[in-house]
Amino acid sequence: MTRSKPAARPDPSPAPAPARRRIRGLDADQRSAQRRSQLLDAATELFATQSFSGTSIEQICQHAFVGTKGFYDHFDSKEACYTALLEQITVQIQQRVAAAADAVADRPLPERIAAVLAEFVHAIADDPRLAKVTFGEAGGISPAVEKQRRGNRRWAAAFLDRQWSPGTPPDRARETLALATIGGMFELVADWLHHHDDGDEPDEVDLLIADLIRFVAVVAAGRTATGG
Repeated sequence: MTRSKPAARPDPSPAPAPARRRIRGLDADQRSAQRRSQLLDAATELFATQSFSGTSIEQICQHAFVGTKGFYDHFDSKEACYTALLEQITVQIQQRVAAAADAVADRPLPERIAAVLAEFVHAIADDPRLAKVTFGEAGGISPAVEKQRRGNRRWAAAFLDRQWSPGTPPDRARETLALATIGGMFELVADWLHHHDDGDEPDEVDLLIADLIRFVAVVAAGRTATGG
């Protein structure tokens, strides 16, 4: 009598995932991230040189060497592209000023403020396009962009307040003064940008830093004199 062979047991190990196609050494996710970066770089250049309203999606795509479909894979509209760009620049600025503050945390307040303001100015002026995009373009684009700008100002005001009064509980009067101070600082930057269109002369950058330091010092002196 012939014995039947036992049924083969299924292999418990999962089948290997198919290899991801790589082009020029990049997989699909990496190529997508590269296209997004190219689009944002192109938008930075075009928004700075010919304004948000004067730039089309087609021009951004041509400048980035990315197809229109590639644009819409990442952004729903030109406004969404601008919002993403503004967010990217904002994060870079915030990281730089926070690092500058940490580096001088044990210094007297005037030195801390001067170091942070210098880092802030260099974060936007070392590449003049960034100042144009953030301070020359953001106003009036849309309610969504304005909301983001206001959020950025509130972050900056809270950051300034922490430099003024580290470790203290929130105080509305102090926070309001900080927000007004940030508004004045940003207006000085916008005015500087308008009158120094290139923004690439070192002495011009130094003058802006000095103006901001003097302005914040005057506010701080008045705050101290009134017990704020």
